[in-house]
Amino acid sequence: MAPIVAVDYVADIEHVDDGRDQSGPYDWSVPIKTIINKHIMKHQSEQSLAENMIWIPGGTFLMGSDRHYSEEAPAHYVTIDGFWMDIYAITNQQFQEFIEATGYVTVAERPLNPEHYPGALPELLVPGSAVFQKPSYPVDLHNVGNWWAYVPGANWRHPEGPDSSLEGRERHPVVHVAYEDAEAYAHWIGRGLPTEAQWERAARGGLEGEEYTWGNEFTPDGTFMANTWQGEFPWQNLCLDGYEGTAPVGSFPPNGYGLYDMAGNVWEWTSDWYQDHHAAHVGHACCAPINPRGAIPEQSFDPHMPDIRIPRKVLKGGSHLCAPNYCLRYRPAARIPETIDTSTSHIGFRCVVTPRT
Repeated sequence: MAPIVAVDYVADIEHVDDGRDQSGPYDWSVPIKTIINKHIMKHQSEQSLAENMIWIPGGTFLMGSDRHYSEEAPAHYVTIDGFWMDIYAITNQQFQEFIEATGYVTVAERPLNPEHYPGALPELLVPGSAVFQKPSYPVDLHNVGNWWAYVPGANWRHPEGPDSSLEGRERHPVVHVAYEDAEAYAHWIGRGLPTEAQWERAARGGLEGEEYTWGNEFTPDGTFMANTWQGEFPWQNLCLDGYEGTAPVGSFPPNGYGLYDMAGNVWEWTSDWYQDHHAAHVGHACCAPINPRGAIPEQSFDPHMPDIRIPRKVLKGGSHLCAPNYCLRYRPAARIPETIDTSTSHIGFRCVVTPRT
């Protein structure tokens, strides 16, 4: 195990105008980190790091893939320094501790400002979040509205809507967290969110170029290694892995580094801005970029949606909704963009500690 060293990470959490009404008991006019700093920030002792995190060794590895979706290409070598990563995704219980300590209000719980959504239906201009709703028959896979719905009252406390709760789901990964929410939690606990390269290095578990976080066979010896979708998405879930929705963290075997759920269950936020391809391959591992970062915010907008000027971060890992017929993304190379103001029922996060260099 690597030695515990001083860390030099401070989350840069600033005020973001996400179109929601920012009146009320929380002063949205100041940076979130100022609010969080009014509370006692948790300090990471050697014991707490050893108990809750795994040391991911630095080194050079092959990132991305040339065999799947275009945004994963080109496969290229990168070099990163070692770091600590949470063994599990952040759970509902852990996130609740943060909320109780700080009084923080998540993006999905804040009222929306009608001025920012001209033409929107009044019934949708209320706090809420995107929830997966399984249809009962095959649907057009080109229209995500066939299985996603904006549900008023859905948030991290009420994953399916106001009539749902967290009872019995304390060890499930927290969901309905926008990027701002994940970063606020990370800052409070004295950690950060991983870069895309850190996340993929950790997910690969020491394997080089393998299809999954555990190897090349999806179910080795008939064992399901992750919480994914079996059957025809989005209407037929055979639940062969034992779960219809999210699973408690640690329900499936760890990868080679001892990390759990680095594939499936929930997508996880990274700190990198998205661009629709990786940087050009340098050709030789000796010349690999060191600790690479993603695009700049201005490059992360979706060119197919020029009127929506909301920057996007990289999500990694896939979720319980990923299926071979629609989203074969429960792989370490897989990556998708997500707007920073968005929360859904299948996005969570975990944290890292990056030692001072």
